[in-house]
Amino acid sequence: MLLPWLVLLCISQATKAAMADSSDARPGCSDKCGNVSVPYPFGIRKASCAMNNHFFMNCNDTNTSDIKLFFGDNMPINSISVEEGTVSVNIDAAYNCFNENGPEQPFNQSIILEGPYRFSQRNKLTVFGCDTFALMSDSNGKFGTGCLTLCSDAPNMEQEKTCSGVGCCQTPIPHNLHTLNIDIGSLNDHKEVMDFNPCGYAFVADQKTFNASDYKLRDSSDAHVSSNAVIEWVVSNKTCEEAQANSSRYACGRHTNCTYYYENIKGYRCLCKEGFRGNPYLPDGCKDIDECKQPERYKCEGRCKNTNGNYTCHCPVGMHGDGKVGCQISSITKIFKVIGAAIVFVIMSVLIFVLFKRRRMEKNFLDNGGKLLEHQRVRIFSEAELAKATNNYDKSRFLGEGGFGSVYRGTLADNVEVAVKKPKGVDKAQVNEESQHEIGIVSQVNHKNVVKLLGLCLETKVPLLVYEFISNGTLYQHVHDKKSHILKTWKARLRIAEETALALNYLHSLAYPPIIHGDVKSMNILLDENYTAKVSDFGASVLISADEVVIATKIQGTFGYLDPEYLMTGNLTAKSDVYSFGMVVLELLTGEKPSSKSRASEKGNIVQHFLSSLENSTLRQILDFEVSDEEEMDEIEVVAELAKRCVHSSGMRRPTMKEVADELSRLRKLSEYMSAQLNSEETEHLLREHSYSSQHFVTANMNQPDTYTEKTFDIESYSGSI
Repeated sequence: MLLPWLVLLCISQATKAAMADSSDARPGCSDKCGNVSVPYPFGIRKASCAMNNHFFMNCNDTNTSDIKLFFGDNMPINSISVEEGTVSVNIDAAYNCFNENGPEQPFNQSIILEGPYRFSQRNKLTVFGCDTFALMSDSNGKFGTGCLTLCSDAPNMEQEKTCSGVGCCQTPIPHNLHTLNIDIGSLNDHKEVMDFNPCGYAFVADQKTFNASDYKLRDSSDAHVSSNAVIEWVVSNKTCEEAQANSSRYACGRHTNCTYYYENIKGYRCLCKEGFRGNPYLPDGCKDIDECKQPERYKCEGRCKNTNGNYTCHCPVGMHGDGKVGCQISSITKIFKVIGAAIVFVIMSVLIFVLFKRRRMEKNFLDNGGKLLEHQRVRIFSEAELAKATNNYDKSRFLGEGGFGSVYRGTLADNVEVAVKKPKGVDKAQVNEESQHEIGIVSQVNHKNVVKLLGLCLETKVPLLVYEFISNGTLYQHVHDKKSHILKTWKARLRIAEETALALNYLHSLAYPPIIHGDVKSMNILLDENYTAKVSDFGASVLISADEVVIATKIQGTFGYLDPEYLMTGNLTAKSDVYSFGMVVLELLTGEKPSSKSRASEKGNIVQHFLSSLENSTLRQILDFEVSDEEEMDEIEVVAELAKRCVHSSGMRRPTMKEVADELSRLRKLSEYMSAQLNSEETEHLLREHSYSSQHFVTANMNQPDTYTEKTFDIESYSGSI
């Protein structure tokens, strides 16, 4: 009777040992919280089970029937992936609800990710409702965006898998985002769509698992909705070289590779080398794979032998070759046949590849309107030409992100520097539509203060846009970088304001058909080698007829610069650009960011503080530069009054861009004339001091006919003419 019990005991101990060996947690630590696996560097219950405090998770096991793992205080974790470097969590949605008496108290979401965590770009801001808009921003005011949903009939969301745009809208989130604020609102307090759902919702959702029908929002009586979102993580924000230099803090175990990430989140992660599987963060977490036991994945036509991290394969007796590739009968004839067949195969493969690539390029060329565009005044570039110019889009050539893609600096064969706009690899149909839209806008623009489109590449699936390269960055950088001396004087700021106004006036009044830019901001105003202003980025622009109003399906633009009338009604007009330009002028005057509160006023934003300074005659106190004299202060006050009219809450009360441009041009010409007169007076004063020279001149010309006739200059007539 004792023997069976001994056998069972041995089996039990062996099973426990196997479970311990297969655990992804540190020795002596739990690797499960409920039904969620918790692999190291994460840990639960004891701080020593995690790599550091950032990876210590809260396992709420007080209720044994519903054990949950939490990220932070209130985000339940669905899964943790060591290979992908992700944590899948549930995040409560922002919402606002309404009843017959009006709106209830809204719930706005605010999330801060501490340490080595960022929101994955697999997430998108998602808004549900038939009269709902949501604005998304970070705590630093570096960005702001959102979307709006409107629908006349209540959609059946239970039959929708994707966000089709009816009752639902989505917009991407930026990279490197660790703080997120979601503010939700309604244009008409749900008065016309109460039968669909009394609430509107906004949340970030993982597009890999998103299914609109899962939310079952129609006629929902529960306002609390949560979404599945993805958070990315790295072990440390150091590079692999920096981490390996300090071996005591290097996180990767044996048989691992270190990979540095820089796009969405900067830092390194560890991965098991080829031939190993397991947890790369444990000292011996990466275990050798026995390839011989997986013949469907690791080929061997002979005798297979496992090695550490690899395997060998020997052909059977009487055959030779690499068993991983194949074994052949030992025959000179067959060897030649194999070699000949291989050569033919390689040649055919190359020919097929070349023909396929050429046909694909020709198809893309035709699909992108190549036959029409090649006869226009625009240069057509080849895909290879732009790849060479940008060193195959090397990360050192990266300049930033535009309306629908990334922008790279390039140098053509004729040494002309260009900026190449390359689409992102997301929704190809949407990107193609946006690129065609931008081409249609920019190809009609020809103005010295608008970034010029030099040409296109039509051989790619989505066209590449080639712009002139603007070398001195954005106006935003020079306003808010206090080390910059370009905007040290008022004359430089006035000139840039005038040049920007001239560009917008051209778009509104002289382009045919007229163009509304739709996203006027200091980040879209570039400065060239002479510090001349150039308006850029027409991704949000629209073509209009005279006095036409465009009803937007989704709100586009930048928070802080957005026309409040456009934000509330969805009606985009030329006066929306006037408002945004007025915010740029306020930025030039005060040095404040439109999307943040004024430094001098904790309660009010930049507009309120600016208007208060005009009313109280304290404008000089909020200026971001030194005023040289009272004449210059008079100019500044005129521009300030003009900016006040531009940011009026009512579009009807704002001036046109032509009126704005004319006024700024008049001021600049008058200022230049006064400077010239002042310089002339100073020169005349210096000449009078040389009395001997003057007398000599008069004596030498006493007997000559009069060659100089004194003329008077009417300054009022001159100023009136300009």
